[in-house]
Amino acid sequence: MINFSSFFRVIKSLKTTQWQVLAGPILILMILAMMVLPLAPFFLDVFFTFNIALSIIILLVSMFTRHTLDFTAFPTILLFSTLLRLALNVASTRIIFLQGHTGTNSAGRVIESFGHFLVGGNFAIGIVVFIILVIINFMVITKGASRIAEVGARFILDAMPGKQMAIDADLNAGLIGEDQAKKRRIKITQEADFYGSMDGASKFVRGDAIAGILIMIINILGGLIIGLMQHHMLLNKAVEVYTLLTIGDGLVAQIPALVISTAAGVIVTRVSTNQNVGEQIVSQLFYNPQVILLSAIVLGILGLVPGMPNIIFLIFTVLLFILSWWLYEKQYYLENNFLNSSEKYKLIQDSISEASWNDVALEDPIRIEIGYKLTPMTDINQKGDLLDRIRVVRKKIAQEIGFLPPLVHIKNNMNLSGNVYRIFIKGVEVGKGKCFYGRFMAINSGRETESLPFEKVHEPTFGLSGYWIDEDFKNTAQKKGYSVIESSTVISTHLNFLISHHIDELFGRQEAQQLLEHVAVHIPKLTENLIPNLINLTVFHKVLKNLLLEHVPIRDMRTIVETLSEYAEIQKDPDELTSIVRIALRKIIIQKLFNKKDIIEIIGLESNLEQLLLNTLQSGNNTIEPTLSETLLVKTREAIKKQLLKGSPLVLLVRHPLRYFLSRFLRQSLPELTVLSYMEIEEIKKIKITNIIGKN
Repeated sequence: MINFSSFFRVIKSLKTTQWQVLAGPILILMILAMMVLPLAPFFLDVFFTFNIALSIIILLVSMFTRHTLDFTAFPTILLFSTLLRLALNVASTRIIFLQGHTGTNSAGRVIESFGHFLVGGNFAIGIVVFIILVIINFMVITKGASRIAEVGARFILDAMPGKQMAIDADLNAGLIGEDQAKKRRIKITQEADFYGSMDGASKFVRGDAIAGILIMIINILGGLIIGLMQHHMLLNKAVEVYTLLTIGDGLVAQIPALVISTAAGVIVTRVSTNQNVGEQIVSQLFYNPQVILLSAIVLGILGLVPGMPNIIFLIFTVLLFILSWWLYEKQYYLENNFLNSSEKYKLIQDSISEASWNDVALEDPIRIEIGYKLTPMTDINQKGDLLDRIRVVRKKIAQEIGFLPPLVHIKNNMNLSGNVYRIFIKGVEVGKGKCFYGRFMAINSGRETESLPFEKVHEPTFGLSGYWIDEDFKNTAQKKGYSVIESSTVISTHLNFLISHHIDELFGRQEAQQLLEHVAVHIPKLTENLIPNLINLTVFHKVLKNLLLEHVPIRDMRTIVETLSEYAEIQKDPDELTSIVRIALRKIIIQKLFNKKDIIEIIGLESNLEQLLLNTLQSGNNTIEPTLSETLLVKTREAIKKQLLKGSPLVLLVRHPLRYFLSRFLRQSLPELTVLSYMEIEEIKKIKITNIIGKN
């Protein structure tokens, strides 16, 4: 007796993933069985119905997919569905030849229905419809999808090095972590594999369309021969039966093939966004009321022409007018909402009194002055997030550089234009820009497909071109390839950039004292004898300021304090101590510049020129002769241009005694260039000098 409880426990113990593992082999075995074993008409009906249902499911999945990589199994599914249709063609051909003489129902109800119902039982109409479907599938949909997949694969492969470099740049800048970088690299590889697979898989569909035509011709000719020679049927009867069966068989295979070809076209033509195909079509086709209004006017004029189907045209004209009015009302409501959210601010004047020490205000280390239209950004009640973003900037700089920047003071300046802001460091304006609260900036990312219907501007940090867009146009801009950021992000990004480039100015004696007290809490034994026994606070501050001036992080305070403690007794010059500390921090410097590359590519100095500069320095002259300095700057600029073309870091390698001297000289005109000494890269074995300054 069968133990049903044990049987059901075994079935229940199979996990979903185990069923999924068996799905592929079972489908292949089923396809092979259909090609070899004869099938009864009932099973043929079941498999044909399954094929139709499968094609509909594939089409709907492709329509609802938001990103191309969400359906990476599509090329394999395309192969399996093509093999399934061909196997069904083989099985149906076998049964048509064996049982076709018994009537049009010999190959099952599905083939008979497609032969009679869809083409009215007329084999001539059936042949024409079948050929038209094959032409549409082969010449239009499949050919177009194949070409798009081919071009897409080529562009994806060409863009891979640039995308990899962008990921490395974001990783080096600290914008993403190692795990996120790894995920982005995997995504790029999957995207290239997908389009490459689609380029090949589309050939299956084209071959399937050609096979459909050949199978139809073979079935008609073979059926006539079998009907006339073996079963002694009349010619007109044989033509009617075998042609209808062949046409029904062809249609029941070609209609799912057309559906799946459409799904392939949808997959390769869509642009990956957070919307499916239906949402993209509606949001981009029916968003402009002017376009809908003009369409209604044109259709209405055509509807008034005598002889045209006036009623139908006028009905659609009325519907388009209603749609245009509804879209216009929606836009008008959004614009009014935006205008009403901006409050008016009035200047309150205090009565004039005698001057006092209260009128003497100390200059803020960092200050942002904003126009009155930007004040809602600082109001939490109005969902302003500028203060939170500034806090994030200070935390990010503290974590990356190694000390806490001063607080940022935000001031409403009624003398500024409403949308203007200015950034000051120690009272000196270092940057300014224009921002629009409640709107978004769409920045050119290099992937944009077309321009936007807004005034073209340049974002203030890096000078990239873009547009200030309304909130309801945000999704449209993202679909067109633009990077869309909030208005508060524009200001915070600008602030982060300016603080990073003036970080040495913000590191004063007070910050040095605070940093020393913070370090003393964690490593008290190292700091207790350093100041004032070995060096004073002024020298300590100068060394750290020199490091920050050359964009060297001071996070590793343990190494800095240990190095100063070791060499401070024999060396009191802050500049020389800075060079010694740089050697101690060489691993951090190299990692920041080259990101653990196997071969570092740098700029070198021609030996005669290097010796000439070294002689100048050793003679006690701290300045370079004017003609030589001009030549040195020109040659260095040329080397930098060549280095940029190669995508290599802008690093100049010189002898150790020359490093500080040349760094100070070149920093004034070429701040983007980093000068390293041989002692700072002595552990690096693979060095490649790509350009030599002074070489003819």
